[in-house]
Amino acid sequence: MKRYLDELVLKDLNTKMVVLTGPRQVGKTTLARQLMHEFGNAQYLNWDVLPDRGILQRQSWNPRAKLLVMDEIHKMPSWKSWLKGVVDGRSPGQALLVTGSARMETFRQGGDSLAGRYFAFRLHPFSVHEWCELRQVEPADALEHLLERGGFPEPCLADRLVDADRWRTQYFNDLIREDVLEFSRLHEIKTMHLFVELLRERVGSPLSVASMARDLAVSPATLKRYLDILQALFIVFTVQPWHRNIARAILQSPKVYFFDTGLVRGDQGVRLENAVAGMLLKHVHFMQDSTGKMFGLHYIRTKDGAEVDFALSEEGKLTRLVECKLGDSKPHRGLSRFAGEFPDAEAVQIVYRLRQEEFRNGIRIADAADWLAGLSA
Repeated sequence: MKRYLDELVLKDLNTKMVVLTGPRQVGKTTLARQLMHEFGNAQYLNWDVLPDRGILQRQSWNPRAKLLVMDEIHKMPSWKSWLKGVVDGRSPGQALLVTGSARMETFRQGGDSLAGRYFAFRLHPFSVHEWCELRQVEPADALEHLLERGGFPEPCLADRLVDADRWRTQYFNDLIREDVLEFSRLHEIKTMHLFVELLRERVGSPLSVASMARDLAVSPATLKRYLDILQALFIVFTVQPWHRNIARAILQSPKVYFFDTGLVRGDQGVRLENAVAGMLLKHVHFMQDSTGKMFGLHYIRTKDGAEVDFALSEEGKLTRLVECKLGDSKPHRGLSRFAGEFPDAEAVQIVYRLRQEEFRNGIRIADAADWLAGLSA
């Protein structure tokens, strides 16, 4: 099954190590195994598999392998310095692909020892754009399917909805029991589970950490740490408010969304907003990873309550204002206001199953599925 990053990763493997991160079960290992066929002589090693772990510790893999895939090595003690030695000492012409989740993403925050030695990509669940290309279906059918199943490969490809639901229940339980426990203490798991349950009902709303901390009888600092863990594990992601002063934006309340839309508790409008947020983040990460430029995903909200669901930026300038609606094709008041304040940014209101696209007062009213299909990934 071809994924949207296949060709980019294959191209970069010819010059540098490639680091591929993303949520659990998003398809990283499948992508890696597919690329192994392109090299003919390749070797796959997973830290979680005991015999493979021994090979990794001894560095006794096949020196003649054209591609060496290392999975979950972020669980190895001092893995960054170890990997630096592997990169510098590998056989001439040997490509190296490293995959993982959670702490692997710290490459972007603290990979100084590996500076200049790798390219990084983030693999996301299926989007309207990718599902249309994969299945050769219309955007409306793709969006309908993704709202029902979420974008993770297994539930998305399942023959029956009940199989998708069973997968999601098991997936959620495994995330809390296994992955979260890696970052926190056993007695915190119950509180973490309650925190996630609350977040599932607050998708798309500015997050009040102080208020939720009172509800859960923990300190705001503890809840902030829990949120950092959930982001590190690719369970949720946050969208920060737009502000030219980045420090001021960080101090304001973020919105929280789930990588798996199927985890959202809410009506169809909330699920649609979460799905759109995930696809916009996928677009932003793809542009960052493939071009090296600074792209961003934000929202806009003022003290008087004017708001736009999403705003995209490039190199510090707003490029798109996006309002998401389930059925209302009348231009949103907040979108109209900010379209006037940011005339250089495209203003678009995407509507689920819109009958007719039109332009009204400088705002594009577009069908949500068609517009999402036009994103970069």
